[in-house]
Amino acid sequence: MQYLYHKEAQNEQILLINDDYRYIIKARRHRVGDSIYLRNLDDDYIYKYSISHISRRDAQIRYISKELLIVEASKKLHIGWCVIDNKNIEKNIVYLNEIGVERITFIYCDRSQKSFKIDFDKLNKILISSSSQCGRSKMMKLDVLNSLQEFYQDNPNSKMLNFSPNKLTKNSNIDTIVVGCEGGFSDSERDLFEDKDIIGLDSSMILKSQTAIISLSSILIL
Repeated sequence: MQYLYHKEAQNEQILLINDDYRYIIKARRHRVGDSIYLRNLDDDYIYKYSISHISRRDAQIRYISKELLIVEASKKLHIGWCVIDNKNIEKNIVYLNEIGVERITFIYCDRSQKSFKIDFDKLNKILISSSSQCGRSKMMKLDVLNSLQEFYQDNPNSKMLNFSPNKLTKNSNIDTIVVGCEGGFSDSERDLFEDKDIIGLDSSMILKSQTAIISLSSILIL
């Protein structure tokens, strides 16, 4: 783990309790006088603290210094992801976070199952843990929209990932792209985009939504 997330990172003193206490004191076996690093994931600073007191249930840490340390992808990428099974989203959002995707907007497309509800609290917990592991300095942004038309109105320069002779490459100048759910896009959704704005992967295989989204993110960012 590169740092401990704590929403109060930057305060002069912080009391570590529950999971934070168990991780720092029980798992990592830090002692009084040891230094640890925290982020709040709201700013780009990493904060250095010293452990000043340890009891049986909590630990007091004291602020020492801060350093501006931006850890992010060199390219910004916003993905519109048509809603799929929550289990697949939760499993694969970790990889998208590590790759450096800046933002995901979940979209209830025509072929999305409306029974799938996005659990933002659970996703944010996953992203906090992932960011602490990979060192990312700010949280991925998440939101949700009810239709692809609504997304397109908000992002008129976006591209669509679909079968197309226009192939995605590392030189593709794309900062916003939509990925379909299982079954792909409906005709009316496809008609929102001009042919030049529909991009395909250079593969003859039919990819699952989560495979396609990781593949395109790797091509565009890494």
